[in-house]
Amino acid sequence: MMETTRMEQVLQQAGVIPYSVVNGTIRVLLVTSRDTGRWLIPKGFVDDGYSPLDAAVKEAFEEAGVEGVMHTDTPLGFFTYFKRLKSGEDRPASVIVYLLRVEKQCKKWPEKKQRQSAWFTPEEAAKLVKEPGLAELLRRLENLTEH
Repeated sequence: MMETTRMEQVLQQAGVIPYSVVNGTIRVLLVTSRDTGRWLIPKGFVDDGYSPLDAAVKEAFEEAGVEGVMHTDTPLGFFTYFKRLKSGEDRPASVIVYLLRVEKQCKKWPEKKQRQSAWFTPEEAAKLVKEPGLAELLRRLENLTEH
């Protein structure tokens, strides 16, 4: 019984790795968290009425101000981390991650003044993020995208 309770406490989120190809080089866009300022990908909870894919696209716009194309509805992968809730409690979270090829970087978006964003090579991004599973997804990116 205890095991089931623990599993029910795992938060489910959806995220996106926004990328573009510049002069044959893949670049990924990271954003900072609002609380600690650490580098991460746009991600958030899957609201009722949204699929994980739709939620990932929504987060890409709200947190990073980017719009683009998902070439597949198959996720790139998953990673886990501990999310600090407003209560101060740390809860395990599982994030389903999709790839979004950026076609437009907007001038205005909902969280522009709350976060920083910057473009990096996948290897640079992998070194900046704290979550080992996310770092691994970023490192795999060059092998999985079409240039």
